[in-house]
Amino acid sequence: MADTAQAAGSKDPAASSSRIPPASGYAWYTVAVLTVCYTLSFIDRQILSLLVGPIKAEFAVSDTQIGLLGGLAFSLFYTIVSLPAGRLVDRLNRRNIIAAGVFFWSLMTAACSVAMGYPGLFLARMGVGVGEATLAPAAVSMISDTFPNEKLGAAMSLYGVGIYLGSGLALLVGGLVVQLVTQTATLTLPVFGEVASWRATFLVTGIPGLLVALWVLTLREPARRKTLVAADGAVARLTVRETVAEIAKRRVAVASIALGLMFQAVALYAFMLWSPGVLQRSFDWTPQQTGLVMGLVVLLGGSFGMLMGGRLSDSGLVAGRRDAALRIATFSSILGALAFAVLIWAQGASDAATVGVFAVGVVLLAMPAGSCYAASQMVLPNQVRGQALALILFVANLGGLTMGPLLPGLLNDYVFQSETALGLSLGITLSASTLLAALAFAWGRRDYRKHHELLNP
Repeated sequence: MADTAQAAGSKDPAASSSRIPPASGYAWYTVAVLTVCYTLSFIDRQILSLLVGPIKAEFAVSDTQIGLLGGLAFSLFYTIVSLPAGRLVDRLNRRNIIAAGVFFWSLMTAACSVAMGYPGLFLARMGVGVGEATLAPAAVSMISDTFPNEKLGAAMSLYGVGIYLGSGLALLVGGLVVQLVTQTATLTLPVFGEVASWRATFLVTGIPGLLVALWVLTLREPARRKTLVAADGAVARLTVRETVAEIAKRRVAVASIALGLMFQAVALYAFMLWSPGVLQRSFDWTPQQTGLVMGLVVLLGGSFGMLMGGRLSDSGLVAGRRDAALRIATFSSILGALAFAVLIWAQGASDAATVGVFAVGVVLLAMPAGSCYAASQMVLPNQVRGQALALILFVANLGGLTMGPLLPGLLNDYVFQSETALGLSLGITLSASTLLAALAFAWGRRDYRKHHELLNP
């Protein structure tokens, strides 16, 4: 069994130092490229949210089936593949893993454009999930080896901004596409010929990713730091059993982050898929109007919340609060639960009030993610970071990506049985899930402080 030790003085150059130099221009360039990849992944993932109408019309499917398409179809393989991907991340070149993943999911996004029915679209969405499963474990591991702890929250939050940049752009582009569909049912594209306008959206969002995959190859693989070393001073190569043992030592801290992010993901994916529908069904907004307003709300509000969460986490860490990230996550989730509860009690009050709730809610919803990604890396030795993060993402996405898109649809179809009750269904889902996230984050704070102090004396 390998012993936990400082990597300094090790014979292996990959473990030559546990100290990371101050963030350089190249370090921020690395984050910028990875943020573009993450942004692209969320455009490809979320573009479906404003194509619900055309897809329902062409394939004659229900809200529940759309929820499965937006959730389970993507999350099934995304979660399954993330676990072996995490082990590869801890052993192989992370840059190359990311490049291959970006290429594959972009190809599968483009393949959605040629689906001849609901099953074909379901399979293509599965393929998108397979490719995207490689990104987060590899990217977070790379960033963690590029920045010192006191800058890691800001760096990880900048990377996490990709969630809201991608989702916001998906809403903006989706609104324009749906308007185009109502005006021009088909488009003629070079090479592809005449295609339905909604199908062309998948081509437009998928093809640029093939070029981004090449851009990723301009990055350098960073040296691995804070590794476990064997008795001879060389970097230890852990077996699966030893990896599980290292994670088990920190099981409360890891479980707290995993469950908190799972409930937060339930809220996030429910919000992303169904918030446009609330404005369209309750207030007769057009898809273009919805895409413009919600795109800006998500892009600006989500990005602000993500960056603010990272900055507050870094400031708290510098001030000596080792659990700063979990503190921020706990309190922002409590406030988010209160904000989203307004959707329940103020059903249909006005479109301006609803947009206001969405704007405040998305800021609070965004705050925990980036800082918690950073937090998970600070209490784990390098050889298990990718696998531990893959496990966290497995739990978070298995629950979040399946339940988030599905729950409002189920409540609408089987409890309230009214399309105009979507705001109520969404409000219940968002408020309950963010409250559970707050409880999960709070549960792990004491154990997290202990392990942070052990690894970062």
